[in-house]
Amino acid sequence: MEAMHSPLRWGRWRSYLVLLAFFVTLSAVLRAALWLKTGAQAPWGVGQALQVFGVGLVYDLVAGASLLLPLMVFLLLMPARWLERRWFRIWMALGMVAWVGVMLFVAISEWIFWDEFGSRFNFIAVDYLLYTHEVIGNIRESYPVGVILSALVLVAMTLVWRGRHALMPKADAGLSRWVRWGLPLGVLGAVGLAHAVVDGNWKNQSSNRYVNALSGDGVYEFFSALRHNELDYEHFYQSLPSQEAMARLRRQLPTPHARLASSNPMDLTRIVDDGQTEKHLNVVLISVESLSADYLAHFGHQPGLTPRLDALADQGLLFTRLYATGTRTVRGLEALSLSLPPTPGQSIVKRPDNADMFSLGSVFASKGYDTRYVYGGYGYFDNMNAFFSANHYQVVDRMAIPAERIHHENIWGVADEDLFTQALQEADASHARGKPSFMHVMTTSNHRPYTYPDGRIDIPSHQSREGGVKYTDWAIGNFLDRAAQKPWFKNTVFVIVADHCASSAGKTDLPVERYHIPAIVYAPAHIAPAKMDRLASQIDLAPTLLGLLHFKYESRFLGYDLFDLEPGRERAFISTYQDLGYLTEHALLRLDSRGGVQTTLVDQGEDRGRAAPMGSEQVADAISWYQGAAWAYHHQGLSLMGLRSPSYAGLAGRR
Repeated sequence: MEAMHSPLRWGRWRSYLVLLAFFVTLSAVLRAALWLKTGAQAPWGVGQALQVFGVGLVYDLVAGASLLLPLMVFLLLMPARWLERRWFRIWMALGMVAWVGVMLFVAISEWIFWDEFGSRFNFIAVDYLLYTHEVIGNIRESYPVGVILSALVLVAMTLVWRGRHALMPKADAGLSRWVRWGLPLGVLGAVGLAHAVVDGNWKNQSSNRYVNALSGDGVYEFFSALRHNELDYEHFYQSLPSQEAMARLRRQLPTPHARLASSNPMDLTRIVDDGQTEKHLNVVLISVESLSADYLAHFGHQPGLTPRLDALADQGLLFTRLYATGTRTVRGLEALSLSLPPTPGQSIVKRPDNADMFSLGSVFASKGYDTRYVYGGYGYFDNMNAFFSANHYQVVDRMAIPAERIHHENIWGVADEDLFTQALQEADASHARGKPSFMHVMTTSNHRPYTYPDGRIDIPSHQSREGGVKYTDWAIGNFLDRAAQKPWFKNTVFVIVADHCASSAGKTDLPVERYHIPAIVYAPAHIAPAKMDRLASQIDLAPTLLGLLHFKYESRFLGYDLFDLEPGRERAFISTYQDLGYLTEHALLRLDSRGGVQTTLVDQGEDRGRAAPMGSEQVADAISWYQGAAWAYHHQGLSLMGLRSPSYAGLAGRR
């Protein structure tokens, strides 16, 4: 007979204790497997092992104890006479299978998530949970879900059967009152204390991002991210007095042809006027899903993956040092439409109070353009329909595309070629009415499960990201070939830019090379082939485009027209939902949510991990960009309200 002091004899609490031990063991095994998978990117050593498994154990205990609290409450409320009843034990066995199955499912999900994002569960996982149709559909189209789930159920049933003697609760006979009531009260107290003392940043003790990520726990990280949907900048980050932050930002915003509009110390509005005649050309802005710069031959990839984009890079204006602001499509959409640095937490695209903002759409609408956001999926995803329709775009999504014109679709939307066919029809409609057109077109095909029509390229559908990249390249080339036959083509500017890179994982918290994206401006009749080799941010693209068109307007963008910016003032912004980066020619300044500031050396587009000097004035200026953007968002400083131009006044409140 087992000794009375053994946990396996702890009456009704044995189920809780054994499942907690299983969770902790499974988490340690998963942590070791992920470390092996990461390879040399996460260094091996005694110190690293102590952090990964020691700190990881604390997170696992907190996460497991919290996850199993419903079971503890259930066992606490069960009458003692039920514990030995056969019907109760059958239901408990089924419940144990469910609990073990959930734990195994979470472990498999973490493995898949790490493979995609190089991270434990984070804000992206929380974000995706809100869109179960697309996410579950994506998983079903990408993985053999039926086989995986069947295997998990079989494994869970086997484990419960083999461990039934340890798992099933026993009567409380022989247990002291201290054990009967002390254990649940002690666990509740310990969990509460742990959540008060341990936060998601406690694991970040290494300079290697992978080591820190491995030290965490996916369940803990998920709920931590869920609690921090939006982070108040001044509460969590190193900040300046609001007046000083806005004064510093006001000093940095003007350029030779963009002057401050007022003496109001909290007003970021500028008057943009280069004195030249406006060109009311059509504009098609194509934001390409997950197009890292290094997929193009111009940036080191072997020729052949993106032949059309490589040709366009020679025929148009190529931005060679452009950086995305974030790692999600909504961040790219935010940067391209609103031209502002990423504020911590959720993208503004998905936040409340994001209507009637100063946007690229509002500028074109004020000039008499038809303005559209064209998307091949269902635009409720990521709040795209609500955001764009509230900010002076007509939304054209999957609902507008008739079934007979669809060659292929997956859970994310129609194939890019069908999206571009719809875009052509929209441009034709504006031309027929004699109106200039601005379209922001968002592709989807370069996204797992990487499916597309057969026969378009030499990589079979549903094989790899390379296939998705090559198909999207083909679709863009096919679109331009068809557009070239249209009467509006010669008066159209095409802008092709990535929303973000294919992967955000790297050795550091903000791996600079994982934010490098391409952008090409193509208008054979209007823009000569050239290279823009200056450091640039994704938020600079909108004002640079408007500068190429010589538009006169009141601006609340925080990006620069790169052709109007004096040398030496270049900077870029990169971020996760929590870490904020300010990139200069040779250094990266990182602001974290614990109020920390770190500067590291950047050489040839990579963070070298070595400290870099940055003066206090430069640090304060960097802080002012993020703090000023956050302040302006919360105080309507980025909205259409208050602009003096009659054309804007007519737009405000009208959608």
